[in-house]
Amino acid sequence: MWAGNAWRAALFGVPRGRRAQSALAQLRGILEGELEGIRGAGTWKSERVITSRQGPHIRVDGVSGGPGTVIFPGPSLPHLSCCIHLLSFTSGILNFCANNYLGLSSHPKVIQAGLQALEEFGAGLSSVRFICGTQSIHKNLEAKIAHFHQREDAILYPSCFDANAGLFEALLTPEDAVLSDELNHASIIDGIRLCKAHKYRYRHLDMADLEAKLQEAQKHRLRLVATDGAFSMDGDIAPLQEICHLASRYGALVFVDECHATGFLGPTGRGTDELLGVMDQVTIINSTLGKALGGASGGYTTGPGPLVSLLRQRARPYLFSNSLPPAVVGCASKALDLLMESNTIVQSMAAKTQRFRSKMEAAGFTISGASHPICPVMLGDARLASRMADDMLKRGIFVIGFSYPVVPKGKARIRVQISAVHSEEDIDRCVEAFVEVGQLHGALP
Repeated sequence: MWAGNAWRAALFGVPRGRRAQSALAQLRGILEGELEGIRGAGTWKSERVITSRQGPHIRVDGVSGGPGTVIFPGPSLPHLSCCIHLLSFTSGILNFCANNYLGLSSHPKVIQAGLQALEEFGAGLSSVRFICGTQSIHKNLEAKIAHFHQREDAILYPSCFDANAGLFEALLTPEDAVLSDELNHASIIDGIRLCKAHKYRYRHLDMADLEAKLQEAQKHRLRLVATDGAFSMDGDIAPLQEICHLASRYGALVFVDECHATGFLGPTGRGTDELLGVMDQVTIINSTLGKALGGASGGYTTGPGPLVSLLRQRARPYLFSNSLPPAVVGCASKALDLLMESNTIVQSMAAKTQRFRSKMEAAGFTISGASHPICPVMLGDARLASRMADDMLKRGIFVIGFSYPVVPKGKARIRVQISAVHSEEDIDRCVEAFVEVGQLHGALP
């Protein structure tokens, strides 16, 4: 016995428990070094705690604000534009950084639909879809999504990140090629990494470079051009007419991620393909239920029926993730209903977006993108963006500074997002605070 212990001590040097402690101490040292590097670079991301429902006016833990009013379409009337319903509370921090484009995250009808689904279908399925996790509401929502986008079929995922993770690996083989805009969302990039297709990256919105890559990719079986419809960090919109023209010329398919377009871009909110008149030329759309369409969670792919059938058989995030909870499905379904009943709220966003952009540019700020409710206030320096965002909160405006690795180094910004339920007074108050804080920090003369 002693000989065995001596042999172990000689072989491993220290007892097992001490080795484990040593490994943990080493890990802690590595992690603390990484975290200190993030703090030192000025890119540390803190999480502010909201103590109210999501909306244009919110309450934030530890921050006081003035009276606030939330404006909702009348809950007893069928259309979004018929009436307004006012909810007042004592703390009015103005939220200008949510993806709550249509203001439906706390809409009374959306909440009621979620409660009804929770009561009727339960809290969850405790299963993936193909075992015992498909309810009638899941199939109904998928059919509604396909109808909304004028596609053959649709498939639900827990998130659009999962939809992007599931698509490329299931669809593309080593015989194929995927051509991706260099500024595509991280979920598209990660999804492409999972597949075995040949990978081409073209310069952002550069159609000459895309054409050169398409020419190079002619040797492959399938060619799939992948782009965001609206780019979430810059607020610019993909030139889908040109992309679709090149795809047709070189025999390629077109995939568009519409997370920052579904519900509010285009005459009826169908997205960038509707906005630019190419709905019949885009093959595959991935989008989210977690932004304009209720803001809870969930994503989807919609497109050709055989593709959706293949994804049900092979997409790993679909096969190995629990079904969307019934309450989430109910909320998203009602949000779609409201959107399809009236597009008035969609049309109101353009004027509000233009009001903010024009006033900020007149004050001397540089706003990236054009005509999209994502309005990035470009500042360059990460610390400046973070400090200005903190001082905006002190003035009752909730915005967040974005810096590396979310955006490239030297391209830090405060991303402002306009919602249909922001009032003109809300927008003017936000601009006034930006001017005051910008002058305080030397971002404005």
